[in-house]
Amino acid sequence: MPDALNDSQSSPATTTVDAEDRYAALHADATAVLTDWRPTSPAAGGARDRVLALLTAGPVAMSREHRAGHVTASALVLDPTGSRVLLCLHGKFHRWVQLGGHCEAGDRTLAGAALREATEESGIGGLRIDPVPIDVDIHPVGCQGGSLHYDVRFAILAPAGAVEHVSDESTALGWFPPERLPEPLADGTAQLVAPALASLRRSPLRPAP
Repeated sequence: MPDALNDSQSSPATTTVDAEDRYAALHADATAVLTDWRPTSPAAGGARDRVLALLTAGPVAMSREHRAGHVTASALVLDPTGSRVLLCLHGKFHRWVQLGGHCEAGDRTLAGAALREATEESGIGGLRIDPVPIDVDIHPVGCQGGSLHYDVRFAILAPAGAVEHVSDESTALGWFPPERLPEPLADGTAQLVAPALASLRRSPLRPAP
C-alpha cells in the first residue's frame, strides 16, 4: 500500500469510505483489546487512552492514509529461554528497534498484524504471540509527510533453533541479551523487555487469532 495517495486517484471522502470497509474488523478488535487492557505502566496507560481517542475517528485510524495518526503493531521477539531478544537495524532511521509496522487491510486483529510483521521482517516461521499487549507508545514518523504512529506492542516467542533472514526493510538483524541491548537504540524499545519477559512467564505464547 502506498504511503500517500495522489489527489487524482482518490478523494479524502473516498479514502475514508474505503477504510471503513477494509479495516472494520481490525478497528473493532483494536477497540476491544485496548478497552479491556490493563496498562503495564502509567505512560502506557496514557498512550492507551490517546489511542482509544484516535479510534473514535473510525476504521480509517487503522490505515497509514490517516495523516492525523494511525495505529501500528509491533513486537519484541524472544528466544525460547527469554535470554535473548531479536532486534532489527532499521534501514531508514538506522537504529535498532523491535519488529513491526503498519496494519494492512487483510489483518483481522492487532496481534495478527504484529505477528505478520514479525514473520515478514525476521523470516522466521512458527512464531507464537501473546495476544495481550505489553506496551503502547506514540511517536512521530515521516508517513504522509509527517504523522504519528500509535504503536501497540506485543511479545512473540521464536522456536528453538530459529534462523533469521534480513528483509528489505532492515540493514541487519541480531539477537541480544536483554541487559545488553545494542546502540543506537530506538526510543521506547528498552521499555519492552520487562513486560515481554513477564508475558513469557505468565502464560505460553500461541498463534495469533
